[in-house]
Amino acid sequence: MRSRYSAFVLAEVEYLLATHPEPDRDETVRRNELMRSCRQTRWQGLKIRDVQGGGRDATEGTVMFEARYRGGVLKETSLFQRRNGSPEGDWLYVRAVALEV
Repeated sequence: MRSRYSAFVLAEVEYLLATHPEPDRDETVRRNELMRSCRQTRWQGLKIRDVQGGGRDATEGTVMFEARYRGGVLKETSLFQRRNGSPEGDWLYVRAVALEV
């Protein structure tokens, strides 16, 4: 979660794409949407509220967080899974389980 937040702050769009695969969506469209979002949003801080699962040998976990931005706070519980379901795989963002803007 922290690495994805940092990628949003630093506009590291390629990392964001790599850690949230969406094979059914056009990558050029996604890239443009992410670049626009990174340019428009001024992130001001991240607070991790809770973590469930996600340990060293886990293949799935959730992270509840608050991300402050100029104008508000994004509150989300995110689902993460390991690439290919392997404990050695990279962590990938799957989806928001709960979202509050």
